[in-house]
Amino acid sequence: TCLTTKRVKSCLCPSLKTLTIISFDYHSNRSRRMADRLTQLQDAVNQQSENFCNSIGVLQQFSKPTFFPEFDKSSSKSPTAQTQSSEDFAQLFATLIARTAKDIDVLIDSLPNEESTPELQSAALRRLEQENSDSAQRLTETVKRGEELLEQIQNALQDIAQSQLKMQCLHSSTDDTNSASNSLNNNSNN
Repeated sequence: TCLTTKRVKSCLCPSLKTLTIISFDYHSNRSRRMADRLTQLQDAVNQQSENFCNSIGVLQQFSKPTFFPEFDKSSSKSPTAQTQSSEDFAQLFATLIARTAKDIDVLIDSLPNEESTPELQSAALRRLEQENSDSAQRLTETVKRGEELLEQIQNALQDIAQSQLKMQCLHSSTDDTNSASNSLNNNSNN
């Protein structure tokens, strides 16, 4: 299945203490052609780790400070309110993590199962070799029948060509005989 999700990559810059969000569309199995399912699985696991790291960075950046009364000399400070954007980021990363986890599950389910032992694989190969041998035999028989039919058709065409030549010879000899008789009749009438 092709899943289209909005992927978000965030970069935390410690010196600027800012969050940069880079959005791009990700079309799995369309924009990337993976070599195999294991590569797809590895990419999904890597993406999941990025999602976790980025979500932790967002939580750190937008979390409200916690004050401890025993350690705080000036208790006049009150915690800042969470902004709506931090909740949006939390929801966004929760969605990304859930979707990536689902993609990982689908990829794991598509991998060959553990029951594929060497004995089962060799049995499957023997079965495929037998099917291949049977198909080769049927192909040989079909080709032989085709060659026999081709020979019959060529013989029939040769017979038709011979008959047409004989008919043309007979027709031209008949025409010659008729011409000769007509010229004799014309000569005798004069």
